Order: sequence, then structure tokens, then C-alpha cells
Amino acid sequence: MNKTIIVVALGTLLSMSIYSQDIVLKGKELFGNLEARQIGPALMSGRIIDLENHPTNAKIIYAGTAGGGVWKSENGGASFSSIFDDHAQSIGVVAIDPSDPDNTVWVGTGEIWTRNSVSIGDGLYKSNDGGANWKKMGFENSERISSIEINPKNPNEVYVGVLGALWGDSEDRGVYKTTNGGKNWEQILYVNEKTGANDVIMDPSNPNILYAAMWEFRRTAWGFNSGGPNSALYKSIDAGKTWNKIHNGFPKGDLGRFAIAIAPSSPKTVFAVVESKEDKGLYRSDNAGANWELLNEDFGLVVRPFYFSRLVVHPTNPDILVKGGLFGSISRDGGKTFKNLGNMHADIHDIVFDINNPDAMYVGTDGGVYRSWDGGATMDMVDNLPVSQFYHISVDNEEPYNIYGGLQDNGSWWGPSSSPGGIEARDWNRVGVGDGFRVLKHPTKNIIYSEMQGAQNVWRYDVDKNYTKNIQPLPIKGEADLRFNWNAPMAVSEHHPDRFYMGSQFLHVSEDMGDNWKKISPDLTTNDPAKQDKESGGISTDKSGAETHTTIFTIAESPIDEKVIWVGTDDGNVQVTQDGGATWTNTVTNIEGLPKNTWVYHIEASSHNKGTAYAVFDGHASGDMNTYVYKTSDFGKTWKSIVTEDIKGFARNIQEDYVNEDLLFLGTEFGLFVTIDGGQNWSRFTNNMPATAVHFIDLQKKTNDLVMGTHGRGVIIIDDISPLRQLTQEVLVKDVHFFESKPAIIKEEGGFGGGSTELQFVGDNPKADAKIIYYLKKRHTFGKMTLTIQDQEGNEIVSLVPGKAKGINVVDWNFRKKGPKVAAGKTFTFGGFTAPRVAAGDYKVVLKKGKKQYESSITIKNDPTSLITESDRTAHQKLTKQLFDDMEDLAYLVYKIDQQIKKAEELSKNDPTAKKVTSPAIAALTSLKETLVVTTGDNYVAEAEPQLREKLSQLYAEVADQFEKPSYAQIENQGVLETRLNEAEASYEKIESKQIAKLNKYLQKTGGAPAEILDKENFINK
Repeated sequence: MNKTIIVVALGTLLSMSIYSQDIVLKGKELFGNLEARQIGPALMSGRIIDLENHPTNAKIIYAGTAGGGVWKSENGGASFSSIFDDHAQSIGVVAIDPSDPDNTVWVGTGEIWTRNSVSIGDGLYKSNDGGANWKKMGFENSERISSIEINPKNPNEVYVGVLGALWGDSEDRGVYKTTNGGKNWEQILYVNEKTGANDVIMDPSNPNILYAAMWEFRRTAWGFNSGGPNSALYKSIDAGKTWNKIHNGFPKGDLGRFAIAIAPSSPKTVFAVVESKEDKGLYRSDNAGANWELLNEDFGLVVRPFYFSRLVVHPTNPDILVKGGLFGSISRDGGKTFKNLGNMHADIHDIVFDINNPDAMYVGTDGGVYRSWDGGATMDMVDNLPVSQFYHISVDNEEPYNIYGGLQDNGSWWGPSSSPGGIEARDWNRVGVGDGFRVLKHPTKNIIYSEMQGAQNVWRYDVDKNYTKNIQPLPIKGEADLRFNWNAPMAVSEHHPDRFYMGSQFLHVSEDMGDNWKKISPDLTTNDPAKQDKESGGISTDKSGAETHTTIFTIAESPIDEKVIWVGTDDGNVQVTQDGGATWTNTVTNIEGLPKNTWVYHIEASSHNKGTAYAVFDGHASGDMNTYVYKTSDFGKTWKSIVTEDIKGFARNIQEDYVNEDLLFLGTEFGLFVTIDGGQNWSRFTNNMPATAVHFIDLQKKTNDLVMGTHGRGVIIIDDISPLRQLTQEVLVKDVHFFESKPAIIKEEGGFGGGSTELQFVGDNPKADAKIIYYLKKRHTFGKMTLTIQDQEGNEIVSLVPGKAKGINVVDWNFRKKGPKVAAGKTFTFGGFTAPRVAAGDYKVVLKKGKKQYESSITIKNDPTSLITESDRTAHQKLTKQLFDDMEDLAYLVYKIDQQIKKAEELSKNDPTAKKVTSPAIAALTSLKETLVVTTGDNYVAEAEPQLREKLSQLYAEVADQFEKPSYAQIENQGVLETRLNEAEASYEKIESKQIAKLNKYLQKTGGAPAEILDKENFINK
């Protein structure tokens, strides 16, 4: 074959191949300006890990949270702002550089209070601008960083204590040091792969003296072990070159976790709370750790050492020290006696004292930050830290829809997706106590199901009657005891509203909302006795039920076929029945590449095919941090992975779109990931969406809102994800594409809302505007681009600011036309900011991009709940139009007066002999103007008497903003004001025929030109 023909053929094939490749958008190129909104709440807040205050500025305080990132206060703790959204939200420690406290801040990620539901970190970060920007400084595999100590005399010398992996062995543990500001790190204290540094502190009087508490520990899904022969307290006096144990006076045998603290005002006084089998409690040394004496064995000091190991000494009084604990313990006699801190949320994790006020302190708890001004006797909660930790959420179909969910140590709640004035604390309602998990609304009745840890209580709450009944399944005589997961699964049938499911090791079903139960399965778990009924806690027994294992964890009834039910267990089984529970098949052996016994965290039964389901597996409780998400289309006979390298973090939940089965939403430890092609490509959603752990996702069918329950940043909503389901390859190749959208509703609302103070968190409402949503293949950077709304005849109604980003653009339209031209005056008038609403109907959307024009349409509808008749609407529109025209007529009249006065004043200034004609004209025009607009004073203390403009403007704004038919008083008032306007125009014509005529005649005689006055149309459009 001719070489030329071969080359041409190959080129043709290559071009066809390139052309046929799918367009793949990632990140913000895909999402454009679709944006999440965070609705909190903050009234139950969340777990605080670490508090740090500025060494010289008492107004600056940092709070590191369990799953909500780092927050900063610049007003003494009155309010906080998030400063760490783009990074891992689980925080271990925050440290402020004492030599540059305004700028240099370090953050170690990964929670250090190692309960079963902790999140993980991804390294060490540093900011050089007070938290505005962050740079990673290493330790990517550390998982948990407990301590950061900075040499106050040399900021380049920093020590980092790495607690390390919780669920497995790791050599990334111990104490590390840098001498060049974090460029390089040296491991200066290492024990073994099971023992990490749970605390490192520096002597404030000598930066070469360091104390390091090393802790041997391990957690599994079914147990926890604290302590061992390798737990020890070490001291270095040579900046970490050498270390020695300092146990003289400590208990013999294996030790557990230490809490240690130096008295800043007396550095040789060191305190340590020691976890041990015997003689556990508070020890004191007055010779820098050379000898120790047991002072106190109070329960509040030794309870749950893995969870409470923070000891803080007052900065100026060595006799005042506080220990974190169930209620927090404070001593004022050097540790001899303690009493509880004031009333606040239980579980106290950290305390800082105000640097100036010896009686002021801040406390971090499982329920947020508290402040005290009387030494801890009374506590006041910070009301604007929305770091609540949801395990699960669900939604109902009310308008606005409600969100239901359970929180870590903060009960169960439900609240609205929107509320007048924003979503406030008082909008949330409690439906459970303790650790809250799943909360589900009955599909047709005003009944809510909720639960607390381990199904200790399963409540059916009748909202109307305010009546609660406990309905948990109970063991039956002669049969096995029931094993419920700490996070016990519940589900409500989509086919029978009163049908309610719960899972122990068996699947239970009730046909009468929990009054009666029956089992419809055998034990669906591995029933491995090695993972059951074990003593947990290690040195300190901690058997709370949180480690109950070999249980059902997720239940999914097919929305297509009620007989198809999926069950996933915490020990790795994926069970399915196709006959309502008569027979079951374990399909997990059909999943390739999945480690055995990996926790089945969620199963999503497809809305498109009854044989299709998605299974999300979470292996982090066995030390496996990989992402596992699989799909089956044949009832589990075969499975395929839909995971790519784009996904970061182990996953917990997946949500399939109800319309487009290729649109999937995945919640991981580090945020939300979205695919529009069935899992071939994933992108992390970052628009106002922090990198927080997403534990559960629901999709509201009426609004198409994606609702997320996060374990650290409360509820987060992406309003109307429908554009994402319309993104196909046919759309992606277009330069511009308008998305189909539901008709926009003009909500007839105008009530009062709000009442929270500026220091209370208020969740954002969704925007009530109409949305114009379109896709741009490329970002618009050069040339003119406009977006207008037109009527069906092509007349422009309003011009909007177009979005120009690559990807999805959302432009809001508030249903308003252009506002009226307002007469110029000394003050502004509020009616001038009011534009009339359009009538319901169809409108054109016109996008001009350079020389190209693209059109779409938008439908506007009146509120379907409205009682207003069409004749009333016509009357409203008529009077609004009359007042609008009156406003512009007045504006034009005042404009003509001003132009004539300006001309006369210029002539008078340049030609003193002209005053005989200018003075009468100026006097007459000014006198008329003073009856039309305010010409003196201001809008506040020197407010002048309202004139025609102010009265007309007030009436216009009042009528334009209302929905109903105008009142007789409004109609009559319009007539009165229009009569005054007509009289004013007649007065101007008289002045024009006399004084202005004489002025113009003089101008003509002296070679001057009369005032330049635009015609009304040009003036209005100016």
C-alpha cells in the first residue's frame, strides 16, 4: 500500500479516536458555582479536642475539633470562625509559636481521644499568616498527632509527638524534632510499632528539658486495649538527644496512658495522672520528675484515661490545676482535693486559662466550648460552633422538608431545611438522648423513630400527642440473646408505611410500627465468638457496648420489590433475600479484591433495577484505609469496583440519583465525591464543602437537594443537584447548554423571622429565587457577555450578571423587573430600591457571548397555596404599574428642574448682569422642587419632612412588595399623589413659559444655549 495512503488512514483513525474520547470534567470545572450551604446546628455543637490561646493577646483563641477542623476567635471566645476547611478536619493539637504568635500557627491532625468513632488525620500543617493559609509539613502517615512544642527562643526548633495509628501497627510514632522549621524531621524517641507519644511537654524555663508520655494501645472493631509494658514517662535534659524513664514512685507493672503537666510558674512542680491496675491517680513531683508522690485517686481523675488525659495547671498559680474527665475536676490546693467544674456538657477534654484574668477559663467538651468568669463555678456555652457530629440523617417530604439525625453524645434531633430568618437553634427539636444514631420519619403519620446507642432504647414518638413508646426488639425465651451494634440499623419500608425493620444479628420486622416483632432471618453474621463478649479497655475496663460486634449494620429494602432486602454486617457479610426473608444468600465471596471480614458500612438498593445495589465497605477498623465501593446488577452474583484514585479516604455511604443511575454521591472520611459516569471518574465537591467526614447522605426527591450528615460540621445541603443528572456527553461537547429546570415559584411569604443574636449560629436558607442554570464548555474571558430576561415579544425585562466559569453556572433571578428611575434628592428613598415583580408566565432567557446568542426559557408560577384570585392579581399589577410610572414621571420632572437650575446658576456665575432673569427662574424652580423632594437634612437624625417623592415612594414600595389586591386606601392615596404630580407638572409648564422663557431669550440674545434636556426615554435609560 502506498505510504501516503497509510499515513492518511492512520491520521484519520487517530483523529476519530481523539474525537470519540469522552470529555471529563473534574472538580470546580464540573460543579461550577453549585454551592453547599451549612445549616449546623450549633446548639448541641460537638467534641472539642484542643484549646490554645495567644500568649499575649487574650482575644485570640484557637479550637481544634474532633471532626470540624480548626476555629479561631478574635473576640475572647465570644464567636469563632473556621480557618481550616480545605484540610483534614480531625484535629489532634494546635500550637502557637510563642516568638511569632500573631502569624505562626501549627496544627497536627488526627483526633487523640481514641474512642470507637474517631476520625483520622493526614499530617502536620503550618500557617505563617494567622491561619489564613496552610502548608503541609509532613507526617502524612502519622494518623494522629498529639503534641507540638516550639522552642520560644528558636522557632525553627520544633518537637512533634505522634500518637500514630489506632487500628494497627505503625512505625510512624514517637517524638520527632526539626531544627529548620519543619523542612526535615528526625525521630528522636521511638519505642515500638504499638506505642505512640500521647503527650510531649517542654519546660517553660528551659527548652532543653522535655517530658514525653509513651502509650501502648490498640483498638479493634470489637475491643480496646490500653496499656502494656511499653507505656512509660520519659524525660530529656539535652533537647531530645537522650531520654530516661522517670518512674520513681509510680505503680509497678504495666501502665497505660499518662496525663502530664508542668506548673508554668514553678517548673519543678510536675503533675501526672497515671493509668494502672493499682494505685492509679494523680501523682506530684516537686523535683522535676525525680520522685513522685500519689496525691489523689478520685474517680473524676482516673475515669476513661483513653478519652480524658488532659491536665492543665494555672499559668500563675501552681496550686490550681484542672483535669479533663466526665465532668472535669479542679483543685485549688495543689492536687490534694478536687471538685467538679460548673454545669455544662459532660466529657471534658481540654481547658485553658485566660492570660490576664485569673478567674476566666475556657473548656472544650463533647458538646462544644464553654466559658467561665468565676474560676469554673458557672459555665456559659459558645453558641456559634456548628461542629455537631451526625452519624445518620434522613429527610421527609414536608414543605419545607425536615432533616432528622442522631449525634455523637448529643441525642437525636429534627429541624427544618429552611426557616424565616434562617435556621436557628430554636428550630431544632429533640427526639432522643445519649448517643443518637438513625432517626426516621413515618411516611404518612406524624411519628418519628429514634434510638440511642446499642438499641438500649428505640423510641416511637407521636409528635402530635407528645407521647413516646420504647419499641426495641427483645430476646425470646429459649433463643439467643440479641447483639445490637452500637450504631444499630433501622429502616422504614417504602411499600408499607407501618413496616419497620431493625437488625441485631437477625433481621427483625414489625408490621405495626414496632408493637410486635418477628425474625425473618437466621444469624446473618459470621457469629465469630472470638469477637464477642470480650472484656474491653485493657488496664482500665471500658465495656460500654460500643464494641459489640458480629452484628447487622445496614438494611436496604428494594424500592422496586418489597421482597428484595439487602443486609450488611460489621464482620463483612453481604446478605440478600429475594423472597422477603424466607431464604438468604451471602454474596460477599463474589466480591474480588475485598479483604475478608471488612465492615459493610452501607448498602444502597437501586431505584432503577431491583437486582442492582451498591455496597460500601470500611476497613479502617482493621487498619485498612483503602476505599471499597462495589456495584452489582444481578443480586450479588457478580460485583465490580467503582473506585478510582480520585477518591480520598475510606468511604461510609453512597447515594444513587433517582433519575440518572450514573450519578452517584459518595461520602468519605475526607468529604463528598461525585461521579456523573457511574464511577469511571470521581471529583471531590469543594464549593463551601469542607473536607469533613461524610457519614450519611440522603436525596430529597421533591427538591432534588442532596443532604449530608457529617461527623464534625453538622448538616450540609447542596440545593438542587438536577443539573448534574443532565450532564451527558451530548451536553459536554456544546459551547453553551441551558439545563431544564422546574417552574420557579413566587412564594407569597412576608412574615417575620429571626431573633438570634450575632453570636449565635444561624443556618443559611436556600435561595427562593428563580435559577437560570447553564453549562459553559470554556470559561468566558474575552469579549462582552450578557444575560437578560425578556418577555415573549423580546422586550428586555431585566439584565442579570452572567456566570462565566467553565462548567455549571447558576444565576439567581428574584422575579423582579428593573426598578423605577427615582427623582434625585438630598436623601435616598427606600422605594427606589424596590422593583416590581413579574407576572406568572413564560419568559425568554437570552445569553449573548460575543457575537453568538443562546436562548432558553423559564416558567414562573404563582404560589400554589395562594388564595389570591386572578382579578386581584390584575388589580395589584395595575396599581403597581401606575405608581411605577408616577415615580418615573416625577424623576423626569425633577431632572428637568435640576437641569434648568444648573443652567441658570452657571449663567449667573459667569454673567452677573443676568441675575434679573436667572434669579426669578432659580427661585421659582427651587420653590417647586422643595415640594417634590427632600432638599435638606439626612436619613437619620436630621430627617426632613417627607415630600411628594417620599410619599409616592413609600406607597409604591408598599404596593409593589405585597401580593394581594390593593386596598381602597392605597388606590385613593395613589390618586391624591398623582393629582399632586399633575399639578407640579402644570406648575413647571407655567415656569417654563415665563421665567425659563425669559432666561432662554436672554441666552439667545447673548449667544448662549438653553439647558440641554434629554427626552424622557433617553433619560430613563441613561
